[in-house]
Amino acid sequence: MHADTVVIGSGPGGLTAALALARAGQKVIVVEQHYLPGGWTHSFSLNGYLFSPGVHYIGELGPGGAVRRLYEGLGLSGDLEFCELNPDGLDHLIIGDERFDVPKGFDRLLARLTARFPHEAAGLERYFRVVRGLSADLARIDTMLEFPKALLLPFKAPNLVRWGLRTQEALLDATIRDPLLRAILAAQGGDHGLAPSRVALPIHASIVCHYLDGGYYPRGGAKRIPLAMIRALRRLGGQVRLRARVRRILVERGRAAGVELEGGEILRAASVVSNADPAITYGELLPPELTARERRKVRRMEYSTSLLSVFCAVDMDLRSMGHDSGNYWWYRGNDVGRIYERMEYQMPRGEVDGLFLTITTLKDPGHPTRGDHHTIEMFTFVPHGPFTRWKETRTGERGADYEALKESLGDQVIAAAENIIPGISRAIVFRSVATPLTNDFYCASHRGAAYGTAKTPWQLGPLSFSIGTRIPGLYQCGASTLSHGVAGASISGLMAAQRITGAARMDDLLGPADGSLRVYPADRPEEWLHERAKASAAAQADVTDVTDVTDVTDVTDVADELSEMA
Repeated sequence: MHADTVVIGSGPGGLTAALALARAGQKVIVVEQHYLPGGWTHSFSLNGYLFSPGVHYIGELGPGGAVRRLYEGLGLSGDLEFCELNPDGLDHLIIGDERFDVPKGFDRLLARLTARFPHEAAGLERYFRVVRGLSADLARIDTMLEFPKALLLPFKAPNLVRWGLRTQEALLDATIRDPLLRAILAAQGGDHGLAPSRVALPIHASIVCHYLDGGYYPRGGAKRIPLAMIRALRRLGGQVRLRARVRRILVERGRAAGVELEGGEILRAASVVSNADPAITYGELLPPELTARERRKVRRMEYSTSLLSVFCAVDMDLRSMGHDSGNYWWYRGNDVGRIYERMEYQMPRGEVDGLFLTITTLKDPGHPTRGDHHTIEMFTFVPHGPFTRWKETRTGERGADYEALKESLGDQVIAAAENIIPGISRAIVFRSVATPLTNDFYCASHRGAAYGTAKTPWQLGPLSFSIGTRIPGLYQCGASTLSHGVAGASISGLMAAQRITGAARMDDLLGPADGSLRVYPADRPEEWLHERAKASAAAQADVTDVTDVTDVTDVTDVADELSEMA
């Protein structure tokens, strides 16, 4: 079979690249090793409860937002809707006995912080001036983080030149003294997984600014993102193949020429986009003699830490207890930096010191569940190393020691969750624990890395993996290239499509931003849920299903096959 472009992996980067290329008139085939599309944006069902392990909120979906522009420009509005998290507290930060609610809007955030810490007013002004300046520089420079365009950075991005190779801690040291305020400003570090002493300041700044205008959750779960992209891709003649693991990338006469699947089938193409991690692309899919330099770079690169996940359902009336759609970040004490440093390299020693908890059924009213139960997703960081002794074993066959470790860690997470939802341990009606090996199996991650390469100062931009490669016709996208997260990975896919098509601007690959994307208030379902449910049911009757054994299986059906986590 022949295509213009074959895309390896159906994460947000790969699907964005595929859809943008299809919009430009290309014949595109996406091949995915998993039986669920979406990479970290997939959803699965366990015991009748729906969970989404990699998407907890997305920013820049308000009017004029960059992600809204992307989704509308890709033609996804008919199949994709969002619920807006609590505008008065999209993130609830619980640090020891203190709590701070992060509101929507920069002016509100700065005013709330200044009211709480009036003695740090001047420092807060300086801190956010740098953070917002860095974010603005990054938005302007587009592809200028690659040589030789990087030579123009002093003129185009002065904040990036001054602070680009420094950490968040460097900025905190220059502006903020109050220990609790420093902890609050570091508390969203779970969005990149690094301590303030380790994270590149531009990455932390871009994440902070990404959520300044609110947080949003896909109605129906994370799976709605890849499902909307797949439907749009199929309307344009593109294909998505599941359970289609790539054995190797074909290189003929010095350039990429397609892929060979594990079953032996050859898919020929003029271009290949790899949404697989570079460690897999260079370490497994390409001939060693062509990639010695890149393999050395992979060995030198530091990867982000991994996750321990607990998915559960509880029989509690959480809304009447005062909980809402905002995410909860809990830390045992105010030395948040030290907590992240420990989590990156040490397993919990009897208790978890940091936890992210999100109540999916409050973020997404109408979220599929059983009875009046609420579904909750909890995450803490753990290193991959202690799990490597089971790396070569099969899911469900790892033995009693593995199961005991997994459940012991799950107990520690639930104990920490008592600090957020008192009584939760007695109200759990379902629980499943997932380890870093789960990430490896279901998301084809490298050593369980939650965010691809670690976003330290010396692993960004031209020092990271580029969209283009030394092999003509081969391109990369995903969390280890431009940036991580749904937005970062998606933009990397759009950049790959721009390179392939030769478009002058990424915007040239998108349709109009017409304001058609629908957003509803998560905490006021009485205003919209009933009418939208009727409209969605009517719309579904008119939409051609995406089910096809050789193409893509509807995630609402196949998700039930995931009866147990690794």
